[in-house]
Amino acid sequence: MGQGEIEVMNPVSGDVLARVPDSTPEQVCMAVERARSAQAAWTALDDKARAQAVRRWGDELWRSRDALMNTIRQETGKNETGALLEVIVLDNILDYYAHYAPKILRPKTRRALFPVLQRVRVYYRPHGVVGIISPWNYPYLLALIDAAPALAAGNAVVIKPSEITPLSALAAVEAAYRVGIPRDVIQVVTGGGATGAALVDYVDCIEVTGSTATGRKVAQRAGERLIPAGLELGGKDPLIVLEDVDIDVAASAALQGATENAGQVCISTERIYVVDAVYDRFVARLVDYAQRLVMGSGNGLGVHVGSMTNERELLRCEAQIADAVEKGARVLFGGKRRPDLGPLFLEPAVLVDVNHTMEVMREETFGPLIPVMRVKDAEEAIRWANDGAYGLSGAVFTRDLKRGERLARQIASGDVSVNRTQFGIATPSLPMGGSGASGLGRRNGPEGLLRFVQSHAVLIDRGWLNRPGLLTLLDPGLYRAFKALRVLRRWIPWLRASV
Repeated sequence: MGQGEIEVMNPVSGDVLARVPDSTPEQVCMAVERARSAQAAWTALDDKARAQAVRRWGDELWRSRDALMNTIRQETGKNETGALLEVIVLDNILDYYAHYAPKILRPKTRRALFPVLQRVRVYYRPHGVVGIISPWNYPYLLALIDAAPALAAGNAVVIKPSEITPLSALAAVEAAYRVGIPRDVIQVVTGGGATGAALVDYVDCIEVTGSTATGRKVAQRAGERLIPAGLELGGKDPLIVLEDVDIDVAASAALQGATENAGQVCISTERIYVVDAVYDRFVARLVDYAQRLVMGSGNGLGVHVGSMTNERELLRCEAQIADAVEKGARVLFGGKRRPDLGPLFLEPAVLVDVNHTMEVMREETFGPLIPVMRVKDAEEAIRWANDGAYGLSGAVFTRDLKRGERLARQIASGDVSVNRTQFGIATPSLPMGGSGASGLGRRNGPEGLLRFVQSHAVLIDRGWLNRPGLLTLLDPGLYRAFKALRVLRRWIPWLRASV
């Protein structure tokens, strides 16, 4: 390996897939300056032209999906279903912003304080250069899920993907160049932690998907520089099973939510609370479905669980299992390595007799562990679901949809699904993001676009009542007008300032 290079490894075979530069802070600075120079022409395009470019990019990515999926799988070890999900979710998000970005960014007319005498409008300006630091667990989706709205809003983008999985982002950005998006408008800088830190030092807005520890460091530096920061961080997402569920639907969905990408998902189902009335039946069906899982690195949608990507996360899973067992938990299924399949394969583990003294119920797992806790009723389940520092996602399973929605609103997280898991991020119109230790900001929906712009307000006074003078802004005539307006607003709602 040459000096200043990083080897990208296949976690299943151990083969070296590629070598990429370990970019220095000086190289990051140059990339940002190129982006800043190119951004002026990009933002000068009208909103529809940029949206059309995003649409062309999405179409090219879809045409290239087989090659992209192969790259994703090679550098992560995930199964074919997991790679396809990355492609499909991003395709929907690109389509959403290609269609709706011009409408969302259209200047908005508001009602002025004095509607006849004044008019006001709100315009939107891009921040400039947006930096994106993306993780290794979804190297394609999470590198581009913020890049698409940032570009549509008129920003230039510099992506720093994880040094473990940079190839998916590189391939996706090459597709952008093929459809005419200028090379300096969207770039990738590869490298380790120092590269990411340098990016925070130079960009005008920073978006990070990663650990809570990393997010805190980025937030501190962004605060020092007074630049906007979006942070989608760790999670410990609860799933609540009520007494009226279809047991098979709930058990299989819980297993899917916990084993997607071998559990290496920030919105993975990481703790399950089941009311006493159906607890035993639920656990029995959960174990039955777990026994049917197909693990491996083979092709086809019939492979349910692939390899883990990072040994650090595998070791964390094993430590959490050991801690839980030492404190009284039982492992009903799995929890063992499968070296016959590859060095980082871990069987999904179903744990029972768990409680909140155990790390597996309090600390983020990032692996295929499925701890199930018995609770008396829905109220107790909500209490435990909200007992923690994280607040990213969650799920409630019940046949009573009104009750499910009512309980969902009581869970302290950015999004909650009723009778589904992990569908929030796959719904382009729905904002998702965390609170507390799970981060700041929202992606998807209008909120996911407007975070990449600053509002710019313009007030135009017709000057009909303007008089030269040296009095303060509040002269006697204006004071009388304010008093009259206060009375009239009660009887003529149209006179109120609009939202």
